[in-house]
Amino acid sequence: MTLTLTRTDLIRTRHCIGGQWVDNRDGREAARHAVTNPADLSAIAEVADGGAADAQAAADAAHAAFASWRATPAKAGAAIVRKWHDLIQAHAQDLGKLISLEQGKPLAEGVGEVQYAASYVQWFAEQATRSNGEIIPAPVSGRRMMAVPEPVGVVAVITPWNFPAAMIARKIAPALAAGCTVVAKPAEDTPLTALALVLLAHEAGVPAGVLNIVAASRAQTPAVVDVWLADDRVRKISFTGSTPVGMHLARQSAATLKKLSLELGGNAPFIVFEDAELDAAVDGLMAAKFRNGGQTCVCPNRVYVHEAVHDAFVAKLAARVGALKVGPASDTSSQIGPMINARAVEKIERHVNDAVAKGARVVVGGRRLQGAALASPNYYAPTVLVDATPAMDCACEETFGPVVPVTRFSTEAEVIAQANATPYGLAAYFYSQDVRRIHRVTDALEAGIVGVNEGALAAEAAPFGGVKHSGYGREGSVHGLEDYQHLKYVCQGGLQ
Repeated sequence: MTLTLTRTDLIRTRHCIGGQWVDNRDGREAARHAVTNPADLSAIAEVADGGAADAQAAADAAHAAFASWRATPAKAGAAIVRKWHDLIQAHAQDLGKLISLEQGKPLAEGVGEVQYAASYVQWFAEQATRSNGEIIPAPVSGRRMMAVPEPVGVVAVITPWNFPAAMIARKIAPALAAGCTVVAKPAEDTPLTALALVLLAHEAGVPAGVLNIVAASRAQTPAVVDVWLADDRVRKISFTGSTPVGMHLARQSAATLKKLSLELGGNAPFIVFEDAELDAAVDGLMAAKFRNGGQTCVCPNRVYVHEAVHDAFVAKLAARVGALKVGPASDTSSQIGPMINARAVEKIERHVNDAVAKGARVVVGGRRLQGAALASPNYYAPTVLVDATPAMDCACEETFGPVVPVTRFSTEAEVIAQANATPYGLAAYFYSQDVRRIHRVTDALEAGIVGVNEGALAAEAAPFGGVKHSGYGREGSVHGLEDYQHLKYVCQGGLQ
């Protein structure tokens, strides 16, 4: 199968600023960075490598467009966002191919991500007309008191590479629905999907300047983002990525007191109690762990299995993991694609080697994969480790790959303590049939998202976000729209 787009003009290689597709400014017109296919390291495109001048122009355009966009009636704005949803759906196959080309995930997953992205656009198109304020009971007669939601202003959106469609849609859709204008910087590894989505947004009728996007390499990203951090007109940052970068953004935003939505690192526990339905638990772990090859922020990073069912669970899990088909997206039978780049594979390799050196045992996988069909060094075998301990790197850091370290436990109190023994608190999972335990453990786990007998958590109607070093703010749901608004209190007197 070839990943050839039906509509080749979806591949955009320049910035979109003020409704125009433009090259770099400040004498850097020729500066480009390569976007490569992680499956075979082939070049897909050369994309404009933006800098400070491009970021400034994008902020200027967004600021200039804000007054008219915020004044657009909610119904009219919602119709534009809904049209964007329709165009995303109409181009789902091409967008899925683009995701598979630049990110590496199998095509079925790429198209599935497009559907997931579209669900957020549809949700927030509907929410745009449901953003109601409050009438506050007045303490004295002759007074009317109201709380009115208003858009925060210009929003800077910074997205990661692992879900190049879903992450940008999940941020831009509520921004537009709230009446904000946007400047965006997609991940350097996967800018093409984001650029294509912006093209479709303009075709849907998003006015010039309302949605601006600047592409940049890893080296140029600080120059772009620093402009938006310093600009007082940029009133909010929405970022998904690592905790150290999130902390930097929070520190640098303090000078202008920007509103922040930070979805940062995770270290999700997955607990299997002795009364769990083991087949259901294995199904849940497979769904949660191996989506996108384990390159997700909510995938289980530490798996705890009660000693009474440990061996049976590991046997079932190993059989399923060993049967996974690894290959490029161009192979329709592939279930796991390549990792995004060499750095990702090196980290996975380091974690596995560290675990083995500290006493873990490899049950399945544990190695890089090579072969005629695997035309890059970015493939790693889906792996199951047993006898994992808290002292191992894989227990302390996100592996962000297809590795399952299994730890045996004895008591509920013990496993809750281990699950919470991390600075992160994005997602957590557990399997049990005991209703009393379900309530106890749900309350005890320190995470923003908890899956109970369920491995697939995300939905556009649900609030997505973490606690502790996993950040703050929520995406999706009614709360996701509120994160792009502030409340204005209006007190009108003299009514009697």
